[in-house]
Amino acid sequence: MKIFELWLTWVFALIISSMASAAIVERTFLVQNKTVTRLCHEQVIVTVNGLYPGPKLEVTEGDSVIVHVVNNSPYNVTIHWHGVFQLFSAWADGPEYITQCSIRPGYNFTYKFNVTEQEGTIWWHAHASAVRATVHGALIIRPRSGQFPFPKPYKEVPIILGDWYDGNVEDLIKKELETGDKIASNAFTINGFPGDLFNCSKHHIYKLRVKQGKTYLFRMVNAALNNNLFFKITNHKFTVVASDAAYTEPYVTDILVIAAGQSADVLFTADQPKSSYYMAASPYVVGEPVPLFDNTTTRGILYYEGYKKSKTNHKLVMPALPLHNNTPIAHKFFSSIKGLVGAPHWVPVPLEVDEHMFITINMGLQHCPLNATCTGPLGQKFSASMNNESFALPVGKGYSIQEAYFYNVSGIYTTDFPDNPPKTFNFVDPKIFFDANVTFVPKSTKVRKFKFNSTVEVVFQNTAILNAQSHPMHLHGMNFHILAQDFGIFNPATDRLKYNLVNPQIRNTVPVPVAGWAAIRFRANNPGVWFLHCHVDDHNLWGLVTAFIVENGPTPTTSLGPPPADLPKC
Repeated sequence: MKIFELWLTWVFALIISSMASAAIVERTFLVQNKTVTRLCHEQVIVTVNGLYPGPKLEVTEGDSVIVHVVNNSPYNVTIHWHGVFQLFSAWADGPEYITQCSIRPGYNFTYKFNVTEQEGTIWWHAHASAVRATVHGALIIRPRSGQFPFPKPYKEVPIILGDWYDGNVEDLIKKELETGDKIASNAFTINGFPGDLFNCSKHHIYKLRVKQGKTYLFRMVNAALNNNLFFKITNHKFTVVASDAAYTEPYVTDILVIAAGQSADVLFTADQPKSSYYMAASPYVVGEPVPLFDNTTTRGILYYEGYKKSKTNHKLVMPALPLHNNTPIAHKFFSSIKGLVGAPHWVPVPLEVDEHMFITINMGLQHCPLNATCTGPLGQKFSASMNNESFALPVGKGYSIQEAYFYNVSGIYTTDFPDNPPKTFNFVDPKIFFDANVTFVPKSTKVRKFKFNSTVEVVFQNTAILNAQSHPMHLHGMNFHILAQDFGIFNPATDRLKYNLVNPQIRNTVPVPVAGWAAIRFRANNPGVWFLHCHVDDHNLWGLVTAFIVENGPTPTTSLGPPPADLPKC
């Protein structure tokens, strides 16, 4: 009995100590226009606190976060804390018309949430229309213990990969949605700079000074609107130690592939001769012709402390980046990452599955309105869908989906999103482009509902409709285990044998392979409405989304409370 009492006293003291050491992190995000110069001209962009990329938000696991968002921009805005679980705080998740209505120009809203049971690098970004092109920043969650499951780095360096558009992104997106055309960025960026391969950009290049022999922790985010990205540094290697704020087994590589929306913690050792080296990023894109995507390269410079150029010309050497459609390199990287069993916040794979879903990911077309001129394929508009349902946000209906669910308001959404596609065919055959039954699909606002604490397995099946592409699928509110990913049509009898149930990677965003599939599994233990969408913004806006509703648990402490008083109104 005494041993038990001593143990109980120790646990109680540990809890009190943890509670005492947790902090309240309070910030103000002022969203406003700012004029910046890129690619030879001045341009007005939307920023947070005048910064591009936006301010870094640093917290410690267990902290409470309060962010006052003041919208002084001319656009509707919300902020999504990408990768934060939002345990029992779904009202703070941020996606427009899913968990909240927009913060209109001249209004404000305060996000309040706790950061628990995760540590590492994630990010925050706007989640209304395409404002996130410039409204984004790193969100760093430090371990409460102060210890990493890898050697402590000499310094930490946030590296945000993004893209730049010549022109007002909101206007470009509006035109795209009206005409059915597709826009492409004009440059990629490293920490906001396109690099010296572009006109008028000699001094718009990111530079990083390092000390020979020291190891750095790169906190990397791919914030680009529409592209997965390759990243290399000439003659150097990386060690991936975490992805989407979940620790991984150390993975050594000379190239990083970061899908749109993903983040990674990467160790980098300055172990080469003192000199300067290029770092560079370029797109990984399959299934699109060059006019429809940005096939440029951004680069920065890494230089060693104490290095001095010789009198002879020193020519920096570019790293050898893959061709934009090099799927073998991308797939090797994505499928080689393993979870670190026993690491802080490691969660074993749930073995009993309650709900199975097989979701096809389809590019497609939407009929051009009467008396309108559309510039997409076949004179139509681009569209996208899952299981032949192209999602329509409940714009103009007065409620977000979560408000409608909480207050039991009908007419906003339905809960009949299908578990399987209505039609089975050769999903990876490019000829299916000509099948009107799968190329043109209806618009709907259908979601799927799950019981609290049920285990869900989803197989995403990519299709070749309108050409096979890679789709980074992002789930809000919960991480998932990536059990396997491969090419071809998923075969339950044989492909389930490929599942890694021991040490799969844990993520919030999975890149579904080109003309292939990815299987994920998660426990629906967080009540609320959680957006599921492709993190390629074009695809998102065209309807490649749905939402999962997780019902309340059996007690008040396992249920979602009412919305905050200042939740924006539609």
